[in-house]
Amino acid sequence: MDSAARHLAMKRVYDEPADDDGFRVLVDRLWPRGISKERARLDLWLKDIAPSAPLRTEFAHMQERFADFRKQYEAELENNPAVDTLRELAGKHRRVTLLYGARDPEINNARVLLEFLRR
Repeated sequence: MDSAARHLAMKRVYDEPADDDGFRVLVDRLWPRGISKERARLDLWLKDIAPSAPLRTEFAHMQERFADFRKQYEAELENNPAVDTLRELAGKHRRVTLLYGARDPEINNARVLLEFLRR
């Protein structure tokens, strides 16, 4: 794990923002329902790092599809220039928090992204 990746965290966008979140990045392609931009307190909405629309639709946050989703999303990340943007941000900020809207903290794109960046 490179030093920048150690400064990464993840959090549900619906959770209360905290001072130690550092630079807050929404990593979903769609804006989360029922949350205002003010309440989200984003520093950046990095839509391009999110899974492709077809992959997101196919996954549909179903646990039995997560292993296949993870493999396909990681393949997308391998060639995604937004990964470099996120790594640069992690190098510039004390902490970067990846924000996601999914209900499940273990079965979502932010979890896959965080683990991908830490490898």
